[in-house]
Amino acid sequence: MSVRSFKRGLLAVTALIMPAAAVAQTVSLDTITVEGAPEALTATTLGGEALASRRLSTSDTAGLLQSVPGVSLSSGGAISALPALNGLGADRVKTLIDGMSITAACPNFMNPPLSTITPASVGQITVLAGITPVSAGGDSIGGTIAADSPAPPFSQAGQGVTVSGRASTAFRSVNEGVTAAASATVATESVSLGYDGSWSRSNNYRAGGNGARVRSTEAEAINHALTLALRSDNHRVEIKGGVQSIPYQGFPNQRMDLTDNQQGFVNLHYAGSFGWGGLDARAYFQRVNHTMNFLDDKGGTSRGGMPMKTRGTDTGYTLTGTIPLTERDTLRVGNELHSYALDDWWPPVAGAMMMSPLTYINVNDGRRTRLGTFAEVESRWSPAWTTLLGVRNDMVWSRVGTVQPYSWASRIGMMANPDAAAATAFNRGDRSATDANIDATALVRYEPSATATYEAGVARKTRSPNLYERYSWGTGQMASTMSGWYGDANGYIGNPALKPEKAYTASLSGGWHDAGRADWAVTVTPYYTYVQDYIDVDRVQRFSQDFVQLRFANHDAVLFGINASAFKVLARGERWGDLKLSAVAGWVQGRNLDDGGSLYHLMPLNATVTLEHRLGGWNNALELQGAAAKNRVDDTRNEPHTASYALVNLRTGYQWGNVRVDAGIDNLFDARYDLPLGGVSYGDFKAGGSVAGTLRALPAPGRSFNAGLTMTF
Repeated sequence: MSVRSFKRGLLAVTALIMPAAAVAQTVSLDTITVEGAPEALTATTLGGEALASRRLSTSDTAGLLQSVPGVSLSSGGAISALPALNGLGADRVKTLIDGMSITAACPNFMNPPLSTITPASVGQITVLAGITPVSAGGDSIGGTIAADSPAPPFSQAGQGVTVSGRASTAFRSVNEGVTAAASATVATESVSLGYDGSWSRSNNYRAGGNGARVRSTEAEAINHALTLALRSDNHRVEIKGGVQSIPYQGFPNQRMDLTDNQQGFVNLHYAGSFGWGGLDARAYFQRVNHTMNFLDDKGGTSRGGMPMKTRGTDTGYTLTGTIPLTERDTLRVGNELHSYALDDWWPPVAGAMMMSPLTYINVNDGRRTRLGTFAEVESRWSPAWTTLLGVRNDMVWSRVGTVQPYSWASRIGMMANPDAAAATAFNRGDRSATDANIDATALVRYEPSATATYEAGVARKTRSPNLYERYSWGTGQMASTMSGWYGDANGYIGNPALKPEKAYTASLSGGWHDAGRADWAVTVTPYYTYVQDYIDVDRVQRFSQDFVQLRFANHDAVLFGINASAFKVLARGERWGDLKLSAVAGWVQGRNLDDGGSLYHLMPLNATVTLEHRLGGWNNALELQGAAAKNRVDDTRNEPHTASYALVNLRTGYQWGNVRVDAGIDNLFDARYDLPLGGVSYGDFKAGGSVAGTLRALPAPGRSFNAGLTMTF
């Protein structure tokens, strides 16, 4: 389901928490929608101006979510940050790209779902943090992020053939980053054919304060896509295909870098309405061939380096029906299949005793298949009360074949070969699992007046372990440090006995606003989540230089926090323009109930305050962004502490007809600070840039002068 239809579905599905007051249900092209209903308080949708201003500062689609309530970003490569919702990140978050479920095909998660679509190609992005309707969840416990390219345009009646398009470019001084994007569509009333392409390249960025280059932060990416859409009456069919090429991408907090990534996909979507309701169906196929090695920052590829190859395939379908049962009740039912195939192997390196003579087989013929079915009923009991009850079942089957180390010899020279023994034990053990997961959601919305809205909900969500969590079998130092997407450069060992995570969440939201929701608003959302069998780690052994080896293990955990947002229009006027003040703040804590330690990668108290000014074609913003010191860290992983910081950002944009010019300065005062979720600066450490041979937290980018130009026709 596309983000556009996802949002419409959201209004019929998460409208569960929306007032019924004299709002009529109507059949739209994509599905049954509820007209006039506002979005849920815990949902955030970005589009239009909100996206246009954010694209200037980032080449990473995840970066568009900066300052969205409940969202934090764990640093990766220049286009591969991992978003977390209310402290739960990576594949604990369900991420849809044009309705497709895409899996990171890399033991370091270097190609996460949001990296497969560029900021310029995003027409709308929706975030559901915390409690999520069962129709928008499945195999996730943190929430849902859905990113979609713009809907294909069609000609209006009597226009004949129309041609439209867009071209844009941007520059960022902090890393000499350049992006260029173009799209064009030829359409009639019933046929639309479009092309979308982009290219981006950046060098290592400069840190704040001293301006030193942060190694392993360079990247390049090229994307091309074609879309053919047909419509007739209340039916529409779209077929979209595309390719992505990432020739290189440095990862400053990983031991490896991306040295090649080739991805292709086909996405078929049908949406239609009938007398009984609406139907939305999708089928998709995506394949990626991925290679890791060392870029020059980490010693280059002399003597072959350490090549690591991955091939991943996502295949699936979704089928969703929305049926108005009565004027009060709407039923939504669906079924979906997501099948993921993975092969991960490391070719031998000639002349390298520890990496020869055989091919190291990390994941052999890995399979993870999920079949999900859900049903939910939205009931509008009165103009003030709305409820939604939903239940979902996901069957998840996982398995892998036999594996192989670089050598079966018990000893290599004078060094033991633990991987040979580990491979033998792994091949003799059980390498398959079947999980029967049950989700349930209950939500209620109460709107006692035109100026107050309250939402409450409880949910049970489940997630089965991914293939790397269960089946990364190598126990040697080198092998185990090649797996892990946490930015800590530690070693990770899989655990075939892992159980699925079961998250129980309670959330309460209060929203206060003017009657028209246009002058002021305040929203506060506290939440509490207990996770049974949370997939954390146990320490196995300590390596040299403060690195450790860890094994994935189930523990019980809790997370709790609060998200808040507000805005107030300070002035309106034709002469001086409109002035608006907005703020977003977030705080989350989490701990392992078995040992009492903090969970890894939790953002400290943070806030963003923005003063916006609009006058005619001008859009200006002064932004203050800050975070408290990160003192609660995961000692098991040797997570670094970071100090508090405050930043000032400036943006301006002017729209003149079909031309838009943007300019901005990020980190105006070139503040020196470390990223709270940046992990360790392993690229600098490996190159000898660390002090006294010790690890340090990853430095954040310094001042950047940004400029962009967009033309539409």
